[in-house]
Amino acid sequence: MPFKRPLAALLLALSVAGAHAEIIRVAIGTQDPTINTATGGLIVRELKLLEKYLPKDGKYKDVQWDIQWKSFTSGPPLTNEQVAGKLDIGSMADFPAILNYTAHLKAGRKTLFIVPLSGSTLGSGNGIVVPINSPVHSLAELKGKQISVPFGSTAHNLLLRAIAAQGWDPEKDVNLVSQAPDVAGSALQSNKIDAHADFVPFAELYPYRGFARKIYDGAQAKNPTFHGTLVDAEYAAKYPEVVIAFLRAVLEADRLATEEPEKYSELIEKVTGIEAEVNYLFHGPLGIQTRDTTWKPEFRAATKTAASTLKLLKRTDADVDVDAFIDDSFIRAAYKQAGLDYEAKLKDYGRSPLKAKDAKTGETIKNPYQVAQVWIAGEPKVRHYASPNNALADAAAAERSGKKVRVIYGHDRNTGIKLFAHQAWFVRDAKGLLSAFLLKDDAEAWAKTKGGNVLDFAAAKTAAAGK
Repeated sequence: MPFKRPLAALLLALSVAGAHAEIIRVAIGTQDPTINTATGGLIVRELKLLEKYLPKDGKYKDVQWDIQWKSFTSGPPLTNEQVAGKLDIGSMADFPAILNYTAHLKAGRKTLFIVPLSGSTLGSGNGIVVPINSPVHSLAELKGKQISVPFGSTAHNLLLRAIAAQGWDPEKDVNLVSQAPDVAGSALQSNKIDAHADFVPFAELYPYRGFARKIYDGAQAKNPTFHGTLVDAEYAAKYPEVVIAFLRAVLEADRLATEEPEKYSELIEKVTGIEAEVNYLFHGPLGIQTRDTTWKPEFRAATKTAASTLKLLKRTDADVDVDAFIDDSFIRAAYKQAGLDYEAKLKDYGRSPLKAKDAKTGETIKNPYQVAQVWIAGEPKVRHYASPNNALADAAAAERSGKKVRVIYGHDRNTGIKLFAHQAWFVRDAKGLLSAFLLKDDAEAWAKTKGGNVLDFAAAKTAAAGK
């Protein structure tokens, strides 16, 4: 008769074995409100993608995982907790990442910048806004004014460079004050500041909510910008398989967001309260920024620029070896495990693609600078159009039939960046074709050079209707 172990003894044995199992912490700092980092945080967390890829064999066979998530409003407070040893992985932009690196060096430690998440080689994503009723329409009009910005952020970098491009002294010609995004939102609504510079998504979120107007986009400066993920170097050396597992989760989150941008824009809204219409501006096809998990030369250069700028500003006295800070070995390993071609993606500069036909005419959409889109309430997918004319006409028809238009998007004719049509300027040429622009000055310059009339959104809708 086979020996039967009493149940109590078996449970005790299992309990003792469990007590001796190694517990590995995976503590991740995210920036949920910084929506372009969603594929390195929010989506991974909400879909439990990390759990899917964590190693389960070899030295990890009996491991118990202690997965911790914490969200921050910006990079600097995340850095504070990472330096204190409370976080293993964290996501932030290029500028605060250098501060993260130097803070760790000062503490006798080191971090590695292991992957970009989303960015723009042109600089889109950072921007400057003014109160909705402000008479200011350009950066040049802000001389002598008070401008707020989260100090130490990537938007701070943009603002300083924009001020330098004007030939101004940042300590004499403008009054710079540090404000977190939520504080700045209230200040804009009460006209307590003349302008505010911020990172993703606030230069779009505040205009969408109706109390601000964007007057400057990072693409005008053509300084690359991005958000990415850092890991504690000692942690990465001890648990490289965990870091690669995290990046496998990032790659899956990126794929899902590409395939169903509307669905994940809604998820981001559910978690953060930031409207899906704003999220789609970034995560939808031809978005303001491109999700990109390869170390483009422009992203490496942006990190070096951030390091030199911080030293120039005396925010750090350390000489940062950016080439030692950036480590692409983990993301390359994740690509290989996933059966993806890192080198091919590294050479690909295309934005999140749009392969669609015009929802009004059925024609294949070819010109990304003329693309317009309409999101109708109750429809799970955004409608795509080959021109603002078709989009505005179809939106008007939808409203006449009793449907509600959630949002209309256009694309700046000069830069291609995605816009909220209701805050854009338009030029109507001799043939009646509409082109969208972020800035009134750009629309006027286009009309002067190529012919046409400058219209606001209301007038553009009338023109599209043929009235």
